[in-house]
Amino acid sequence: MRSRLTHHASGNSVRLFLCGDVMTGRGIDQVLPWPCNPALYEDYVSSALDYVTLAEERNGRVPRPVAPSYIWGSALEELNRAAPDARIINLETSITRSEDFAIKGINYRMSPENAECLTAAAVDCCVLANNHILDWGQSGLLDTLATLKRLRIASAGAGRNRGEAAAPAILPVAGKGRVLVYSFALTSSGTPRGWAATERAPGISLLPDLSDASVAGIAERIARERQAQDVVVISLHWGANWGYDIPEEQRHFAHALIDKARVSVVHGHSSHHPKASEVYRGRLILYGCGDFLNDYEGIGGYESYRGDLVLMYFADIEPTTGNLTAAEIVPLQIRHFRLVRPSKQDVEWVRRMLDRESRALGASIVMTDRGHLSLQCERQPHD
Repeated sequence: MRSRLTHHASGNSVRLFLCGDVMTGRGIDQVLPWPCNPALYEDYVSSALDYVTLAEERNGRVPRPVAPSYIWGSALEELNRAAPDARIINLETSITRSEDFAIKGINYRMSPENAECLTAAAVDCCVLANNHILDWGQSGLLDTLATLKRLRIASAGAGRNRGEAAAPAILPVAGKGRVLVYSFALTSSGTPRGWAATERAPGISLLPDLSDASVAGIAERIARERQAQDVVVISLHWGANWGYDIPEEQRHFAHALIDKARVSVVHGHSSHHPKASEVYRGRLILYGCGDFLNDYEGIGGYESYRGDLVLMYFADIEPTTGNLTAAEIVPLQIRHFRLVRPSKQDVEWVRRMLDRESRALGASIVMTDRGHLSLQCERQPHD
């Protein structure tokens, strides 16, 4: 039976904006006003400018330099319309001019000056526990943290030591309490084990596994920080880049976070395309939000997954219960390194794909009158 998720939030709900990987380095950094040295150390190309060329060969000229707001395109209109209380992104790009690149094949960075693009979208929180935030070494991470602090953007999942990396971002919401955001990475996402923060060295918050012991550790951490009416988000960088499969251990872990830690939202990412969503005991699980911004326009392979189609997630949470009251999904498309409106046919393709994948988890995706998508719970956990 379908649960009573509404299309609109009540006045007391906390509205979150969530998305997947924001990769504003390489080609995107090059078209912004103050790019880094374009030199790369990849097998595929040797300059970030090559990604601009590849995109132009596919879709035509990319303007440059562009204003910091350019890359967000139609997403800004949706953010203004939806007016979320907190805007949370997975920043998968180091903010630095460091030349201390990690020998790992692909390295993302944008200049500290170009990080103004984050304030152009009024981003409130960047989760940083992922497999690219130390692409330019510990110095690059420290530059990233310093830049976000300068821009007054909260961060979670990385820090100057283990304690800082494990601490949540605390986002006050006027009249509604707070949003606590915790960020973790797993090696299944390609995150090097050696990137874990230590007592004396900077790094990320790396989970060793998806065991019950890991759940217990997170639950204990949340219990120390939580206040009445806090909305708790757990952001997880996990799993492979391609494929719709949801490993059973991921689903068990997400359910356990809700059962034992009373988490309101599990915010999963790492896959380059969106995956299934679930509503479990009234709480939202996004198993894979997909990329949100990248410079992949001219790169071939995996076209059947339509990685150019990206999603904005707006989740309305009732703070006294922590439950989901409404979930809206807005499809957009990456074109010319910018988010634009997709065709009606592409929106319907996304709806069918998400509905197909989510129905196995008891949820469905329906079209709204506005032409956006809505997540509906088709059955209760005991069904």
